[in-house]
Amino acid sequence: MKETNVNNSDIVVALDIGTTKICAIAGRRDLHGKLEVLGFGKVASEGVLRGVVSNIEKTVNAISDAVAMAQRQAGRSFKVVHVGIAGQHIKSLQHRGILTRDNDHTEISKRDIDRLISDMYKLVLPPGDKILHVIPQEYTVDNEQGITDPIGMSGIRLEANFHIITGQISASNNIYRCVERTGLKVANMTLEPIASAAAVLSEEEKEAGVALVDIGGGTTDITIFQEGIIRHTAVIPFGGHVITKDIKEGCTVMKPQAEKLKIKFGSALAEEVYDNRIISIPGLRGHDHKEISEKNLARIIQARVEEIMDYVIWEVRRSGFERRLIGGIVLTGGGALLNHIDKLAEYHTGMSTRIGTPVEHLAHGYHEQLSSPIYSTGVGLLMKGLEDLEAGLIQPYVEDEAPKAQEEEEETSTPAGGSWYDQLFRRTKEWFEAEPDNEF
Repeated sequence: MKETNVNNSDIVVALDIGTTKICAIAGRRDLHGKLEVLGFGKVASEGVLRGVVSNIEKTVNAISDAVAMAQRQAGRSFKVVHVGIAGQHIKSLQHRGILTRDNDHTEISKRDIDRLISDMYKLVLPPGDKILHVIPQEYTVDNEQGITDPIGMSGIRLEANFHIITGQISASNNIYRCVERTGLKVANMTLEPIASAAAVLSEEEKEAGVALVDIGGGTTDITIFQEGIIRHTAVIPFGGHVITKDIKEGCTVMKPQAEKLKIKFGSALAEEVYDNRIISIPGLRGHDHKEISEKNLARIIQARVEEIMDYVIWEVRRSGFERRLIGGIVLTGGGALLNHIDKLAEYHTGMSTRIGTPVEHLAHGYHEQLSSPIYSTGVGLLMKGLEDLEAGLIQPYVEDEAPKAQEEEEETSTPAGGSWYDQLFRRTKEWFEAEPDNEF
């Protein structure tokens, strides 16, 4: 039993609640520091609209199904999950904090940094908003600027620029409510684009400067890194579902047919498609089948993807890092599966582009499905959960059982505080109900 607890204590369960799918991934680190995925489950999401829970009952059922699938594969049950949050309500702002220290003889410590960060959580926000993340940019110590790590330095005045990410209280509360109704607890909540970045970006890319574009079903999330620091975050209210809607209206087909057309025949670049290809789909009862030109389908998709890329360019320019992103653009999320979308992004933005998959951090022998950009957020949440666990910021979920075990121990111990042998003997007697408790 003790071995099981040791093995369970380092297991983390990530829960990605998206517009298109809800995904649960259970895993831990192996001896080489890689992610060993023990089980995962993916189900269709029907109660989430543009990254925000719109139907609690449907979302609860989907979470239960996804977690149950992960539990069956892993061969054990879970009680705590690490959840992602996204949606159009996510906003970001820049703020500067100042801390005047009492003693210049002592070195700046992590406690000083924590005090500076905790002050940021006292900012006055619009009604209904809460701070999700406070991310330090650069520090200034006694007018010495551009310091990335001031711990160990001497100085009286400590200043810092912070990138602060906020979201609606109601959106996070609905996520908590959905998770708790399934009998689980939320260990922490991470902004989904930050999690995706952890899964698909290399440290070299973050240092050189890169824009991560996570194209989901309801929204497209942008995260810009430079010199290893998050500089800008934004949410575009368009994603894969809008492309499906365009196909539905442009080709006059049903929504399920439009989704299948996008997945099977869709291309983000019309010039890559042959002119004479025709797709035939069955018509409604009593109607003839419908023929659709693959070229026209690609033109519909390309128009919407170009619009999304226009928003990406606008956000990159707004961040002020347009000419400093040596790493270019990394596309991930379900939308990155569109054929030739990386080529279109390169042509349209003039920046080098690649598709980001979360395989770099996975241990050997992972399931082939997990190599898809669809799972970038889930794998990233798993990494964030393990980092928090290793840093001692959260407790292993198996420790929830500790108070019960302690109560049992107190009930079965003798008033004089007997040895382990006495306790074992007493427990055995209680089990068989051979004699009253007070006769030993």
